[in-house]
Amino acid sequence: MTDVILVDSHDNPIGIAEKMTAHQQGLLHRAFSVFVIRTNAFGQIETLLQQREEHKYHAGSLWTNTCCSHPEPNETVVHAGQRRLQEEMGFTVALNEIGVFTYRAQFTNGLIEHEVDHVLLGEFKDGIKIDPNPSEVMAYRWVTLEAVSEEYQRDPEIFTPWFQEALEILKKYSKV
Repeated sequence: MTDVILVDSHDNPIGIAEKMTAHQQGLLHRAFSVFVIRTNAFGQIETLLQQREEHKYHAGSLWTNTCCSHPEPNETVVHAGQRRLQEEMGFTVALNEIGVFTYRAQFTNGLIEHEVDHVLLGEFKDGIKIDPNPSEVMAYRWVTLEAVSEEYQRDPEIFTPWFQEALEILKKYSKV
């Protein structure tokens, strides 16, 4: 069983709960969204997106940022981001926090995401091998920030509910 850190509206820890219990009851908890970026041959910033495995407990088959999850009790957000990046995408890079937001989303299966989501950023380096975990990731792709913004405007239903707010933080940070 995995525990999540319950927080108040200011992200102060107030307890822990089992992950599924938190999602069943819509309890506010700490989370993170990682974006890994690179600059392509045309000087444009690209981010690595993943398509969540179709049988995930929620948001299966939807496109999202490079990886996302929850820190464990007594784990920093940055350490948790590096751990999950390795577990989901098969590599790790240095990460820095670039923003935070709170959101609430209810899924058709009754689960509720109510999270204080820390947005983390890392830079992809040449020579890193992407080796996604098939129990976490169906597919992945590199896309420019401009192209993914346009795609989100056309087809928001193919993205996770938290993606747009996290992407806006990345775009502000990257000045795109």
